Amino acid sequence: MTQTPAHMSGHLTPVPDEIDAADLPVTGTLPPELTGRYVRNGPNPPPGRPSDHWFLGHGMLHGVRLRDGRAEWYRNRWVRTRYLAGQPETRADGTLDLSVVTANTHVIGHAGRMLALEEGGLPYEVTPELDTVGPHDFAGRLTTAMTAHPKQDPVTGELHFFGYGMTPPYLTYHRLDASGELAHSREITVPGATMMHDFAITEHHVVWLDLPLTFRPELVGKTMPYQWDDAYGARLGVMRHDRPDAPVRWFDVDPCYVFHVGDAHEDAHGRIVLNAVRYARSDFTAMWGTAGDTDDPAGPAAAAAASPAAAVLHRWTLDPATGVAKEEALDDRSVEFPTLDDERVGRGARFLYAVTGPELVKYDLSSGQVTGHALPPSTVTGEAVFVPATSGPRREDDGWLISITTTLDGSASQLLVLDAADVAAGPVAAVELPRGVPAGFHGTWFPDDPTS
Repeated sequence: MTQTPAHMSGHLTPVPDEIDAADLPVTGTLPPELTGRYVRNGPNPPPGRPSDHWFLGHGMLHGVRLRDGRAEWYRNRWVRTRYLAGQPETRADGTLDLSVVTANTHVIGHAGRMLALEEGGLPYEVTPELDTVGPHDFAGRLTTAMTAHPKQDPVTGELHFFGYGMTPPYLTYHRLDASGELAHSREITVPGATMMHDFAITEHHVVWLDLPLTFRPELVGKTMPYQWDDAYGARLGVMRHDRPDAPVRWFDVDPCYVFHVGDAHEDAHGRIVLNAVRYARSDFTAMWGTAGDTDDPAGPAAAAAASPAAAVLHRWTLDPATGVAKEEALDDRSVEFPTLDDERVGRGARFLYAVTGPELVKYDLSSGQVTGHALPPSTVTGEAVFVPATSGPRREDDGWLISITTTLDGSASQLLVLDAADVAAGPVAAVELPRGVPAGFHGTWFPDDPTS
């Protein structure tokens, strides 16, 4: 009997179909100002098409509609990409078809569009009801993949993003204007093909993460074709994004990997401060081995048997005057999926939110205080998205945190709403979802347009 892999079992078990449910049960009180849709993306291989790695399952959107203190509906839909339709990944001329993607990592809004993202190719536009419109290449101007973690400048409305490739160009920077037009693209020179999952922006800079997870062509079609490479080295790059041909200033750092950035900003001394979740090699290998096949010399069994992966919140302070990067751990607990108030992107956030197993954690970066709320140990907590309060002047943490939780056996899920100013108090409301939702990646709150 074939054993079901860990990345398709328990709280990661894919659902076999698409459903709709209305008038969902609510425990507690949903804040009436939460009027909109929470949509979360994640891998969900269709029946009969198992994936070889957690990151490779086809994308499925799960949405919950909130209005006037009610949970009006839940629905889930596969992103209907050309990959889902079974189209080949390469064209007749041998070039990669960037529209053949899983679209399984994130869903964002920009300039009136909802885009489902996966860093291997083009974004897919979807509707507020989660139907697929199709691939979007910005009037033919986007000719590389698009990261799943673009950054919107809260002041200018511009969307900064990048694409990385297995062949040159290995890294390309892009910027959309506030209206959604692709305004600027340029190649960034790096030594080779790496998996650059995230990056950061500040008011004036882009921060690049050039880290030692390199492309292995022999793994294509078998599992995630990237593995740790000590020989590649690790460095962070700082580049002005308001100057079209600005050089990149590189800072060597200790070998590590970063999936997710918390925030970045420029301090009063002109230094770049970056807060992100950092994996050491041993912890990365343990995580990578349980998410799918690995060619680590110790083998997947040894990787899975290693101590639990510890990805800790870490700070780098990059000083252009000295060329030195200072590194420090901000905590010792293992966390992932850091989030913040989007109005603080690039400008310095006081508060970051993260999750670790059944616990949701709040960091006060000003005081150093860490608070959290632990859910039952049989529960896994997903990324917590911050939704700002909408009425009157507010403090940075005046708002709500929204997260989907799933039981370890995958049988049940809830949409939780917490007061971001008092995370330790626990949920103010819990929406019972009509099925277990497999743990996924990233989501976004889409508020209703008040003019509609």
